[in-house]
Amino acid sequence: MEDETQFLITVSSEEKPSLERCCKFVSHSSCGAISTFTGITRDCLEDRIVTNLSYEGYVPMAVKELFKLCTEAKAKYHVHRIAVQHILGNCPVGEESVVIAASSPHRRNAIDCVAFLIDELKATVPIWKLEVYQNEESVWKENIEWHDGRRRRVMRKQESEEA
Repeated sequence: MEDETQFLITVSSEEKPSLERCCKFVSHSSCGAISTFTGITRDCLEDRIVTNLSYEGYVPMAVKELFKLCTEAKAKYHVHRIAVQHILGNCPVGEESVVIAASSPHRRNAIDCVAFLIDELKATVPIWKLEVYQNEESVWKENIEWHDGRRRRVMRKQESEEA
């Protein structure tokens, strides 16, 4: 079994993702590279003004899946340490929703590892995103996934409770 001290994994409404904390965790004297990804809530999608995102997730399963992905990524890309933090709850425009960091002796391994992790996180980890717009409409977003070799994004309008 993989040594848990090689990974920092949090999925929480109480602890915001921190680029500084992730970088400190993965930093090591044997590593010449730290690669990171930070997902930030943007203020628009196409012609719609976004006010915030709201994330929901099943924490025990999300942490288990992230641990599995980190274990796979560490073996595949030969990185030293990995940190993944994801917010639950509201995430206003301009704030971080997810931070991923990986360290390795050489840059390519860390860069490829982080790209793999964000793509797999979006495809497999049970965390769901509600995009809330200025007019108080909202849409549950399904992440981009591969279907028959093609990417697609599915949007569903939230049903009104006044029905």
